[in-house]
Amino acid sequence: MFHKEGFFIIIFTFLFTAGIALGADFFIDIIWLKWGLQGLALGLLIIVLQFFRNPKRDTPINADHVIAPVDGKVVVIEEVFEKEYFKDQRLMVSIFMSPINVHVTRYAMSGKVLFSKYHPGKYLVAWHPKASEENERTTIVLENKSFGAILYRQIAGALARRIVNYAQESQDVIQGTDAGFIKFGSRVDLYFPLGTNINVELNQIVKGGVDVVAKK
Repeated sequence: MFHKEGFFIIIFTFLFTAGIALGADFFIDIIWLKWGLQGLALGLLIIVLQFFRNPKRDTPINADHVIAPVDGKVVVIEEVFEKEYFKDQRLMVSIFMSPINVHVTRYAMSGKVLFSKYHPGKYLVAWHPKASEENERTTIVLENKSFGAILYRQIAGALARRIVNYAQESQDVIQGTDAGFIKFGSRVDLYFPLGTNINVELNQIVKGGVDVVAKK
């Protein structure tokens, strides 16, 4: 299954690959060159298909759990000052996505969307200390009765050139369902109240819609 955000790019890449394969077969007589071009075109198609894959995930709905919104590696767990919405100290968990990860963003918990805002910005590498404040990003705040309000931020990286965010203010959302997509890279930061029971460790690989990041 592939994500709807990739349909146009997948179709374009498929046509491009077919054109290269047929053109090389028709116009090029040197075997190694023909096969080389066809192999590169096929490799590009495979990369695009892998990037836009959207595997089905069965998410047990649990109001006392916050699940990983994306696939990736936990690169930061620290107390920080969140200055956009809460304007106080929060516990941040940051998940970095490599180009080979699934890039679907899923709602980390069920609840109501209190805040949703897009910020244009730079395209610093995702692990840069200023990426969360200067890169293209979206900020979304969800609230439920168990956790109260939590914030997650989609952050573009050096390769990412478009962030898709489905969250709309006052919308009721369901844990594990599609919340958006980050095209070609980056990371998602989660901000919790201080004292939250974090269920992951640094350098842990997590699976979006499955692994529990925090428990009540």
